[in-house]
Amino acid sequence: QVQLVESGGGVVQSGGSLRLSCVASGFTFSDTGMKWVRQGPGKGLEWVSTITTSDVDTYAEPVKGRFTISRDNAKTTLYLQMNDLKPADTGVYYCGRSGFTSDRGQGTRVAVSS
Repeated sequence: QVQLVESGGGVVQSGGSLRLSCVASGFTFSDTGMKWVRQGPGKGLEWVSTITTSDVDTYAEPVKGRFTISRDNAKTTLYLQMNDLKPADTGVYYCGRSGFTSDRGQGTRVAVSS
């Protein structure tokens, strides 16, 4: 059974930083590409970033240069370092396996005030 537990969200001022974590279980983490998606208030899900099993990372244009995705296979944990946060980054952040649209945990809420 796949389990994904996100954490690390919070309330920050514009320009601040947060580091999100996602502890995964129920599948072979090291063999699986992973992603972060988010859902802003009143909006649909938006892809944020993906990291492959070879640590190749890609980013959505709005977060490029500010966010960094990483993984620790020994800890089966996915991270998202978010710097220079903007009010537009406000939302609930979810992790998931690449290619699995239904994957998500309970999410972690990020609120950025201007």
